[in-house]
Amino acid sequence: MLTRAVRILEAFTPDEPALTVSEIARRSRLHVATASRLVAALVGHGLLTRRPDGTVGVGVRLWELALRASPTLGLRDAAMPFLQDVHAVVGHHVQLAVLDGDQVLFVERLSAPGAVVNYTRIAGRLPLYASSSGVVLLASGPRDLQERVLAGPLERLTAHTVTDPVRLRALLADVRRTGSVVLAGHIHEEAAGVAVPVRDRRGAVVAAVSVIVPNDRHAHEKVPLLQAAALGIGRALAPPAVRGTTSLTG
Repeated sequence: MLTRAVRILEAFTPDEPALTVSEIARRSRLHVATASRLVAALVGHGLLTRRPDGTVGVGVRLWELALRASPTLGLRDAAMPFLQDVHAVVGHHVQLAVLDGDQVLFVERLSAPGAVVNYTRIAGRLPLYASSSGVVLLASGPRDLQERVLAGPLERLTAHTVTDPVRLRALLADVRRTGSVVLAGHIHEEAAGVAVPVRDRRGAVVAAVSVIVPNDRHAHEKVPLLQAAALGIGRALAPPAVRGTTSLTG
């Protein structure tokens, strides 16, 4: 029953936050009657909500529980002042992302009217190899993850997307050496992604901070600004727990 409920919740996407019961049943591979019964139960718990037009959407209760349980909440709180500072300077898109499985998950984004085109959004995902944040996280990720991504498939999003495993491997090595990456036109011809890693107090990479700016010769100039922000975010993160101590929250 729990597995079926999860499949229903996973039917919703950022582009389609509201669905009919029949569409939910199709996407979750459930009989319409079964899907209808589970949707009613989830609505009763506030995890889903029925809209005036008869469609079903994600409920506020689910959002509340997700924020309460999310390990990225402290990261977002620590990062926000630095993201705002970067945004004030850059004036385009500033993003905070984490590694989630074989994808990069964007947990925060600041934008502005008239900013350059950007396909990412909060709670949105992109392939690790294609985005600047993803490449930074992949470069510091486990070796088995790197080999899995390098083995493909690597879909070409633009003419500049790195889809050759040899070139991608070299790019990851360069990111580890320089601590930054600039991907010009890899997702959209008019945009460039610039990203650097965020390290916790142990030195482990826990996130990537990036900007999406116009694809021009000035994109690389944002690297020092991002590195300063990443250093500040890392210092603002809660210190690691000391072995043998007791938390005030139990």
